[in-house]
Amino acid sequence: MASSGPEPTMNKSSSKSKVIKSIRSCSLSGMKVSKDKLRQKITMPEYLRLAISDAIKAKNINAGKHHFDANKLADFSDDGGDNPPPVAPESPLVVFVNSKSGGRHGSDLLSKLPDLMGVEQVLDLQNIKPHEFVQYGLACLENFASLGDTCAKETRERLRIVVAGGDGTVGWVLGCLGELHKQGRDPVPPTAIIPLGTGNDLSRSFGWGGSFPFKWKTAIKRSLDRALQAPLGCLDSWELLISMPAGEELDTPHALKKTEVVHLDQDLDIDGELPEKVSCYQGVFYNYFSIGMDAQVAYGFHNLRNEKPYLAKGRIANKIIYSGYSAKQGWFFTPCMTDPSLSIRSIVALNLHSYASGRNPWGNLKPEYLEKKGFVEANSDDGLLEIFGFKQGWHASFVMVDLISAKHIAQAAAIRFEIRGGMWEEGFMQMDGEPWKQPMDTDYSTFVDIKRVPFQSIMIKGENSRS
Repeated sequence: MASSGPEPTMNKSSSKSKVIKSIRSCSLSGMKVSKDKLRQKITMPEYLRLAISDAIKAKNINAGKHHFDANKLADFSDDGGDNPPPVAPESPLVVFVNSKSGGRHGSDLLSKLPDLMGVEQVLDLQNIKPHEFVQYGLACLENFASLGDTCAKETRERLRIVVAGGDGTVGWVLGCLGELHKQGRDPVPPTAIIPLGTGNDLSRSFGWGGSFPFKWKTAIKRSLDRALQAPLGCLDSWELLISMPAGEELDTPHALKKTEVVHLDQDLDIDGELPEKVSCYQGVFYNYFSIGMDAQVAYGFHNLRNEKPYLAKGRIANKIIYSGYSAKQGWFFTPCMTDPSLSIRSIVALNLHSYASGRNPWGNLKPEYLEKKGFVEANSDDGLLEIFGFKQGWHASFVMVDLISAKHIAQAAAIRFEIRGGMWEEGFMQMDGEPWKQPMDTDYSTFVDIKRVPFQSIMIKGENSRS
């Protein structure tokens, strides 16, 4: 292209110097993030950090009130002139870290993050639970805001959350933040992810990657900077309710809790009679729920890891052991049942595009196939679950490497599974990778009801979001 004017003259050494500085200011993954500027953007004023910390430790929102009072007194200097009031940061962050996730990376993050923000804004989930932060820490900010503290009000409104952990950890935090919806305490802070788990499907779905980066000290600054300015997306969550004959207690994961008896929707057909006494368990999942031999494999792997934790100290080791454990299970080698027409050994209800470390078993279906089946394109915020089946371990393996498709069954806004024992006295279930053993009665059915939670989680999108 021809020049429209004379070329500007430039000192060659000056030009070379600028190029070198430009190269040095970049990393392989993008522009270098200034530590000082990042800290300024995300760090809360000291009196708020200390008040939040005191409120959480004392489990009392008023425990940090003396910091509020001291700040009000500091607004006036000795000579009678006003001191400038504290200003809310541009995008205050609170980071939850599962220090047991990601091998040593969880503990590494705990030691590194206080260099980038106030130490009180970095919460170790081994010591502070997310519901404690919501119940006392956020409530402390809200209390100060109600007393006319503009800085506390703006900090609360601008707050963003980062979760460093696996899918289970992210779901735990999202569930606690969801309580804000029920209590009318808006806005609910949006959430970003630093992947420290094995599968990290939630992280993959929202563009935060499938593993913790090798050059993590540089990547952590970029991740936090991205969390400040990235666009937001929505994520459906799904309430799961198990109604079973009273008797044996379930050994459930932390995401599934015993609850008061809930009466079943009588508009749906029920085969047989209901027992006189019922036990109910309730929980929420974000990625998937499954019944069958995939859950059995997961259950066996989790027990093995708990009994011999030295065998699985990292993401790669976990995957190798999991694969080996899967190969020796009956999912690959035993017949499913005597009736060959009923060959589904695992049923999965999936919410995300990502399952089992980034696979998409539902597939990217062609428009003509969607129209033929009456399906719509799957998204994590469309109010629908994709239901599919695996025939056996070999079928699941081929699906996972995109050689064949899973058995497409349905898309649904609500689901009821009715399960009755026969030749089996127990089955296996899992949600978001957390499995349990489910007793099955031969006389009375166990019901699993799934319905969408009426509000959505707000997610911060990473650089390659598929949501």
